[in-house]
Amino acid sequence: MMRMLLWLVIKFMCQGEVRDMAVVYATLIVKGKKTIGDVPERIREQVRQVLIDLDCPELAGE
Repeated sequence: MMRMLLWLVIKFMCQGEVRDMAVVYATLIVKGKKTIGDVPERIREQVRQVLIDLDCPELAGE
């Protein structure tokens, strides 16, 4: 039971980190420092969603 609780806490914490990194990458893309192609594949979809939410869907394409 304790192992499962620990696993759930770690999973929850990591989701926040992915969201935070998606925002960081989206900010860099908006500033012209990075492109969507520079984003690691595992968080690319989250970055695309952040860009769409920021009304910058043209930056979300390849």
